[in-house]
Amino acid sequence: MKIGKTSKPLPPAASETSSRGAAAKAGNGKSSPAQADSTSVHLGSTTAQLRSMESSLASTPIVDAKKVSEIKQAISDGRFQVNSGVVADKLISSVRELISAGGR
Repeated sequence: MKIGKTSKPLPPAASETSSRGAAAKAGNGKSSPAQADSTSVHLGSTTAQLRSMESSLASTPIVDAKKVSEIKQAISDGRFQVNSGVVADKLISSVRELISAGGR
């Protein structure tokens, strides 16, 4: 079972980096404040959609409060049973993923 946010921030759009490169070339490697003001950046609609989705996901609760309360009640009532085989399988799977990610 994985806990924690593993998403990475979005990289800059290609049009954003190309506009920066064009401004640097125009000034022979030196950029002046006047040139920085005239530089325009156009981010595609896909980038805007991705950033919107990222912000909406960030505000989504990670924990399902209803499920947590159901599990608490089952523990209190003595109805909650742990399937040790499933827990062991998922633990082994997580360790394998961590080991393979560490080798990259």
